[in-house]
Amino acid sequence: MPDQDSCFVCRKHNGLEFVPGGAIYEDGLIFSGHSWSAEDQKTPYLGGFIVEPKRHIPTWAELNDEEAERIGIVIRDVSRALKATVDAEHIYVFVLGHHVPHLHVWVVPRYPGTPREYWGLEVFEWPDRPTGGQKEVEVLCEKMRSFL
Repeated sequence: MPDQDSCFVCRKHNGLEFVPGGAIYEDGLIFSGHSWSAEDQKTPYLGGFIVEPKRHIPTWAELNDEEAERIGIVIRDVSRALKATVDAEHIYVFVLGHHVPHLHVWVVPRYPGTPREYWGLEVFEWPDRPTGGQKEVEVLCEKMRSFL
């Protein structure tokens, strides 16, 4: 497992990696911002947010009680903000830590009109999914911060 110096998520929390739109929530334990990977830098799925503990841990099992409580509240609050700001009809919460061994929870809206075959993880494959560049992500992040 990479240490904090080489972990992408830890580097992001330390200001060493790009976060489009900046943090929408951050305290001493938890960070949340819009997702932005090398694969989707030009047109990320608009509204795909990440909620992460700041402590370098790989899974839910390593959260302490304070982190577990706080991350749950932040996931709920980000979900509420997405429902209010993008009119999401459903919010997905995924943990897919295959490539980065630092717990990061995806909080992803399903937009009205999403065909059933693109529900769940397939939402990212929907050809008509809402996408946006840095400007659109920044506008959405500002709306989310205002709601939060």
